[in-house]
This record gives sequence, C-alpha cells and structure tokens, in this order.
Amino acid sequence: MVAGVLRLLVPATRSALDDCRNCEARCRSLCGSVSDEHLTEFADIAETVRLRPHQRVVTKGDPADHAFNIVSGAAKLVKALPDGRQQIVGFLLSGDFFGLPVQGAYPYSVDAIGEARLCRFERARFEALLGRLPAVGTALRERLIGDLTAAQEHMLSLGQKSALERLAGFLLQLSGRAGRLGLSTNPVQLPMTRAEIADYLGLTLETISRTFGRLRDQGLIAVHGRHEITLEAMDHLEELAQGGDGASTVRATEGDLRCRSVGS
Repeated sequence: MVAGVLRLLVPATRSALDDCRNCEARCRSLCGSVSDEHLTEFADIAETVRLRPHQRVVTKGDPADHAFNIVSGAAKLVKALPDGRQQIVGFLLSGDFFGLPVQGAYPYSVDAIGEARLCRFERARFEALLGRLPAVGTALRERLIGDLTAAQEHMLSLGQKSALERLAGFLLQLSGRAGRLGLSTNPVQLPMTRAEIADYLGLTLETISRTFGRLRDQGLIAVHGRHEITLEAMDHLEELAQGGDGASTVRATEGDLRCRSVGS
C-alpha cells in the first residue's frame, strides 16, 4: 500500500483520454503500441499516482495486485538482504513498466528517487486488456526480454568486472536505455545519486567518486553537475566496459592518477 500518496482516479472521460493522447511518456510507454482508437481502454483502467522524493510505491511481500507505468521521474528497485541491509537492483525511468509478470507478492520494493508520477493499473483489469489488445502483449514481452538481458549483464558485471568496467557499462546502459525510450542518449541523465549508483554497482561511495574522476581525467566523460554526463569517447567506453583497456588510449595520465571526487 502506498502511504500518504495523492491518488487521482482517471475516468474514461474525453478529458482523461486527451490527457492520455498528450501524455509526455506515451511514445516510450506500452500504451504507445496502440492507436488512439484503443487508447480509451487504457484510460478506463488507469489511476494516476504522484510520489514525493523517496516515497515507496510498492513494498516487498505485498500482494502484487497492481502494475505501474512511470510517466515522469525515476524510481529504484530495492531488495532486502538476509542481514537486514537493502540492495538497489535496478532503476526505472520515464516510460518503464513494472509489476508484471510478478505472481503472488512483489519480490522487491520500489521507491521514488525524486518526485514521480505513475499510472497504476489493477492487475486483473490490465491482464484482461492484454487479451483484447495483442500489440500491448507483444510490446510487454519485448520489454521483459530486454529487462532479463540487462539483469544478466548486471550479474556478470558484479561478479567479474572492475570498478572502471562497471561504471563504463552502467553509463552505456543508461544511454542505450534512454534511446530505446525515445530520450536523449548523450548527454546521459543521472536522476540517481552517486551513493545509489555505488549501491547498484556493488561499490563504495568513495570508489564510485574516484572512478568518475578517472573516466573524466582520461577524457572518456565530461561531468556537468551531479546529474548529467557527456560520453566523450563511446568506442573507448564500450571497449572498457567489455574488459578492454580503452581508457588508457584516450589521454595519458600522470603517475598513479590522483582523482578528484565529483560529488555524492
């Protein structure tokens, strides 16, 4: 249950349908796979949820009675560890969909990173919608395959790759994901904090700050504040992310490369 969340029921009125047609996230969301003619079926079952920064939208173990689409903002998937700690296992951006094909209870919690707006769908009604609109089911399957591939690559990264390789891969992953959602691929937007990136990549905050500095000092990225990164050398970043030494070919560094922190 989402405590303290402003919920706005969206009836299938002409105004609600216009809102769906003009939605900023439609082109990158599941509802973008259907024509205006069928969009009213989404408006029939949609409920708008607005979240404050850090507010929880679903809690691990709660009945998986709803699915969600992120309209604006970003969120993080959080998994509880046996010792009581929590691990970030994924990030969700505008246009991302979650809550299916979860069965029974949610296996993770989902927290807003900043302010966020979501469409919420009752599970039974959404599954009925999939039966009526095959294009939506096809789009959902394609997204689930992409999510599975990304999860497998992330597991490989945690087990085998260095901090430089992990961060390079993460930035490229965000860039590619933004492109698939119809967003700008470069510069890359980072709605999450450095601490959250460190948690997701299995690193300490100090290590992630040093690693951002190394990528910057080697000419691979340009840092613009805390939430925007320009990828300056895509080929070298891709080589580095795959375990190569592309970073060393961009610009020579001095000594042991003492890096400046780029913030937390």
